[in-house]
Amino acid sequence: MATTAEIQARLNRYLEAETAILKNQSYTIGTRTYTRAHLRWVQEEIRRLQAQLTGSSSSGTMRTRRILFRDD
Repeated sequence: MATTAEIQARLNRYLEAETAILKNQSYTIGTRTYTRAHLRWVQEEIRRLQAQLTGSSSSGTMRTRRILFRDD
């Protein structure tokens, strides 16, 4: 499990990536054209990391409880 500092550092990198994508989706160096990652995927990861930092789980796991009714 990653530490809070590691999750925060990763979140910061994703926020920087989002900013770069919002500035321009693709760019050209010389004769080559490069396309950045899909904005939607980056934003989904940002939401997931933010949820980890706030303590909520987005992993899809479910908690169950068992209730026993007793007739005393």
